[in-house]
Amino acid sequence: MASIGEFDPLNTRVPATKIEVTVSFVVLYLQAVGTKEWREFGRTEVIDNTRNPDFVRKFVLDFFFEEKQNLRFDVYNVDSRSCNISKHDFLGQTFCTLGEIIGSTGGRLERTLSGIPGKKCGVIILTAEELSNCRDIATMQLCANKLDKKDFFGKSDPFLVFYRSNEDGTFTICHKTEVIKNTLNPVWQSFTIPVRALCNGDYDRTVKVDVYDWDRDGSHDFIGEFTTSYRELSRGQNQFNVYEVRHNMEMVTLLSFKVESEYTFVDFIRGGTQLNFTVAIDFTASNGNPSQPTSLHYMSPYQMNAYAMALKAVGEIIQDYDSDKLFPAYGFGAKLPPDGKISHAFPLNGDNDNPNCVGIEGVLETYFQSLRAVQLYGPTNFAPVINKVANCAAEITDGSQYFVLLMITDGVISDMVQTKEAVVNAASLPLSIIIVGVGPAEFDAMEELDGDEVRVSSRGRLAERDIVQFVPFRDYIDRSGNQVLSMARLAKDVLAEIPDQLLSFMKSRGIEPRPALSSSPLPQLHRHI
Repeated sequence: MASIGEFDPLNTRVPATKIEVTVSFVVLYLQAVGTKEWREFGRTEVIDNTRNPDFVRKFVLDFFFEEKQNLRFDVYNVDSRSCNISKHDFLGQTFCTLGEIIGSTGGRLERTLSGIPGKKCGVIILTAEELSNCRDIATMQLCANKLDKKDFFGKSDPFLVFYRSNEDGTFTICHKTEVIKNTLNPVWQSFTIPVRALCNGDYDRTVKVDVYDWDRDGSHDFIGEFTTSYRELSRGQNQFNVYEVRHNMEMVTLLSFKVESEYTFVDFIRGGTQLNFTVAIDFTASNGNPSQPTSLHYMSPYQMNAYAMALKAVGEIIQDYDSDKLFPAYGFGAKLPPDGKISHAFPLNGDNDNPNCVGIEGVLETYFQSLRAVQLYGPTNFAPVINKVANCAAEITDGSQYFVLLMITDGVISDMVQTKEAVVNAASLPLSIIIVGVGPAEFDAMEELDGDEVRVSSRGRLAERDIVQFVPFRDYIDRSGNQVLSMARLAKDVLAEIPDQLLSFMKSRGIEPRPALSSSPLPQLHRHI
């Protein structure tokens, strides 16, 4: 900004006329998960002579619901022709997540700029829209011939696991087929997967497929693997899509492949669908005395325990899609004061009429308060909490709400029969269940509830949808002790299935997203000087 003073010919001083020459631009930074380092992603164009610039240049980002994608926007006034940021005047900044923008009304988020002590820096308006190619879904069917016989008394029980390759050379699981029992020549059912989940928009990105023989105890035998790509698969059934998985002519063949466009998770969020997040925490005695460092509930002043880490990791992502930020929180397996009655679905805040906590920090606070008030006991019953949340979900099935229940536990489920029935009943409702196992216990029985391989059944009824995701937290703990990285890994895995589970419910009920909610028209950037 420059000020130019004008004087009359008589040299009589008059108040200077202020002419504002504002030349501004915005820099977007992304934060690395492990190091917390901010890296510049891109810059807008420079706009001259306005205090209310409306930038045209867009930033194209890959959106992952299951990740907390931290963003920083810095606004500058151009002070030279240098590309060096330090050569320009800093006007303010704001922080948010990509999920906050997408989850806001109409995909428009208004944030106050800050960063200059004692000065009002103005307001920035951030908008997000989904690119059209994210709507594509692929439907494919595969079969195999002459697979290796792994079972001693019979043939194999084969299934396939698909992985998407990442930029760093690692792989992320994106689909599991069903298990075909007792055959060396399986024909798997056709399945549907979002193209973005398969290749993240890069049609030449490597897709790895592992072939396994299913075992009841979870120690599945590896048969072989092959690699392909979306571009290769999209060619359909031909000689290029017959894959050798080992060196003895074991083959997997693509039988069919087609691509269609459908509604996406973002369509529903922009149309106003809210995610209702509920937490249920295991207060059984097997967790150990909370006052002792050996307890899984130990409240250390230096670091979070596993329960708090799991809660925070999942909750901080889901909260971006819940406008009121009110989260019901329950405990199970404890004796409650004053009469010592055992409860398997008690509100952590002690209020049966209103179990809501304000924000994830509010849930954590009531969790720690409950640890001081109740007596850890048992057994480990899941069904009461699942049924309680399912009853809420049953009241709102029009697509405006989708419920996510996070259950954190340290042990084996005591009421497995009742829990399986509760899951089968809940599978027809707008509900997903995440189970995180903490501690060193064996969680083999939990795999029964995770319907990726064998669909959950009860009294001869199969679950309508796969709504349960189970993981043991120990598999995600960073060896260097980086809790932030451990939490990010956990959230990425347990939340990855939520968008597709939401879409499967909406599709099964013929529910279409409502038109995107609009917010009052505002310029993309507005600064008050």
